[in-house]
Amino acid sequence: MLRSTLLLVALGTACAAPTAVRPAAGAVDADRPVVQGPVVLGPEALRIARDLPVFDGHNDLPGELTLLVRQGFDGCDLREPQPQFHTDIPRLFQGGVGAQFWSVYVSASTEKTGDALERTLEQVDLVRRMVARYPDVFELASTADDVERIRGRHKIACMMGIEGGYSIENSLAHLRLFHALGVRYMTLTHSDTTAWADSSTDAPRHGGLSPFGEEVVREMNRLGMLVDVSHVSLETVDDALRVSHAPIIASHSSAFALAEHPRNLPDDRLRAIAANRGVVMVNFSSSFIHPESARKTQNMLQVMRELRARHPDEGEFRAAMGQWRDSLKLERGSVRDVCDHIEHIARVAGVDHVGLGSDFDGVPLLPEQLDDVAHYPYITQELLDRGWSEKDVRKVLGGNILRVLREAEHAAR
Repeated sequence: MLRSTLLLVALGTACAAPTAVRPAAGAVDADRPVVQGPVVLGPEALRIARDLPVFDGHNDLPGELTLLVRQGFDGCDLREPQPQFHTDIPRLFQGGVGAQFWSVYVSASTEKTGDALERTLEQVDLVRRMVARYPDVFELASTADDVERIRGRHKIACMMGIEGGYSIENSLAHLRLFHALGVRYMTLTHSDTTAWADSSTDAPRHGGLSPFGEEVVREMNRLGMLVDVSHVSLETVDDALRVSHAPIIASHSSAFALAEHPRNLPDDRLRAIAANRGVVMVNFSSSFIHPESARKTQNMLQVMRELRARHPDEGEFRAAMGQWRDSLKLERGSVRDVCDHIEHIARVAGVDHVGLGSDFDGVPLLPEQLDDVAHYPYITQELLDRGWSEKDVRKVLGGNILRVLREAEHAAR
């Protein structure tokens, strides 16, 4: 129905010829001229997109939908364009998305208010209702084999990822419940250090993982649930790698060597995750991929914490955050900056250990030519333009995370 037609819809293809200029400082390959001007889509990128190869590690649409669809999806039909979001069904197919980890995120403040479990379950319920509402488009997947089967039917395989270990409220029984409901990864922290794991954007309390945090990782291994180290401190990364006997992931983190933000991973941790056979999935947020924007937003999550304490009303909080961001005059960067991060991680960790974790509908500013889920083909095109093989491009688009998921299932068995 939507599939083949939508993939051929123009994605705003630019016609300006790119021009070569002197390599910029920090360029991934100093021998290759930096190219300016928009990426121009060609037939190869669109052909690859028709196979729905993208398996994205992190999309926050459920959180954006929460208030709108409390009584159902009639007031927000995802079959129709939804310009207020980065995501809707037509654009998912346009972008070649065949599998998605939907983030079931609730604020770290819920650890203090005591409703983290309840509110996360509401997010899980929302995703399951979304899948049930559009059965010809979405289907829940439990395994890597499910993902391949569903995508082979030209539908979008859906899994969920918890963003913040506080959602289990210090209970392994709750962790098992989430797994039974379809959650297939958990980010150990979010912005705040929790009762059992240190965050990258908060003061440490445990020197990494507490003994209970280590139990959580072992139980996730037993279940076949991926351990996600985005948002966590470097010591927590090290502890997760030490404890886990299955590959781990960073579901939406970029390279610290190119953009010095605490949410990004330095080269030694990239290599360590590769040694664990895991995958680092590049975040598209301008704050994490553009060097100057990363510098200006290093304290972003601390500011978020302070503003949320001052503005408990969600609307007031978002307005205050928007005013703070506007005052910084951040630079967006472009799809080429994202591809620089992909290439850097591939060079340091290996091409088998990098993927895509967009953070669509979870970030306020995105690079040029990566405005929404329709624009993944621009990444494909830019990598092809840089001389990447189609085989390696497909690994980045989704093959690597599918391999990690399968290996985690094997470790669980």
